[in-house]
Amino acid sequence: MGISNVSAAMSRSARTTLTALLVAGALCARSNSSFAQSTPQRPKILGLAHIALFAHDMDQSRKFYSEFLGFEEVYPLKNPDGSLSMSFFKVNDHQYIELSPEKQPDTDRLSHISFETDNIEALRAYLASKGVKVPDQAKPVRVGNLAFNITDPAGHTVEMVQYMPEGETEKNYGKHLGPNRISTHMTHVGIIVSDLEPEYKFYTEVLGFKETWRGSSNGTVLSWINLKAPDSDDYVELMLNKPEPAPTKRGTAHHLCLVVPNVNQAVAKLKATSYMKVYSKDIDIHLGKNRKQQANLFDPDGTRTEVMEPTTIDGKPTPPSSAPPPQ
Repeated sequence: MGISNVSAAMSRSARTTLTALLVAGALCARSNSSFAQSTPQRPKILGLAHIALFAHDMDQSRKFYSEFLGFEEVYPLKNPDGSLSMSFFKVNDHQYIELSPEKQPDTDRLSHISFETDNIEALRAYLASKGVKVPDQAKPVRVGNLAFNITDPAGHTVEMVQYMPEGETEKNYGKHLGPNRISTHMTHVGIIVSDLEPEYKFYTEVLGFKETWRGSSNGTVLSWINLKAPDSDDYVELMLNKPEPAPTKRGTAHHLCLVVPNVNQAVAKLKATSYMKVYSKDIDIHLGKNRKQQANLFDPDGTRTEVMEPTTIDGKPTPPSSAPPPQ
């Protein structure tokens, strides 16, 4: 074979190889693109929607959250017999405290926590793709929003909700925001965790939360981890307890936190309410381990409301604890 024929054959071979590589690359790119499109993406998690609590005495608990904390009670829900099924206390347009009657003795007072999303069906599909057990579809709740429940590794019920135009939440935007509110924002909720690793992975790797701080009450064992929602400054506080306290002793750990610009002024406002005639506990203003001024309040069932300033006493960040979690 002549030199020119050899060159031509090599050229044809090179072109064939190049073409094959280009086709393979295109198919691979198309496959990757198709895979990316078929893998659900997490929609936004916009922050805390509510904390739902049980009350042994609804009348007394309603007074605590309305007369003492100053939140307006909105659209109470009734049972078929006319008795109260659930009541909502409005913190702001996107956040509520829910109360439901539950008179069984020796039970936990936390019903569930809830996060708001901008696309409930996309979130349901995303969680399903991550192996989280979800219902077949989100369903309307009694106040007109779309929601579904999941269970986190620690056994807590977590409700995901999307506020809908026809729902009571959106229809009441700008309403029931009275001047007596002790706070206008619920910055976090606390939930008990005994087995840290699966709970931490669930909130960080599945839901996309990010750790912002961890602390210890005694310097030797880790007590709390703060995990911030991906599209909000709201966070869930993992309260590390091993073993878990008895159901009737969980009210301090299972809690909500209301942020206030000045705790001293907030406590003075609380002490000026008529509810102080029946509130028997001391209100102690103290500096927390996170170096933020705070005070603790307890509803008639013993569930704690933490009232806390947004920044540390000197504006400097508090170093995280290096203590190990409880074993």
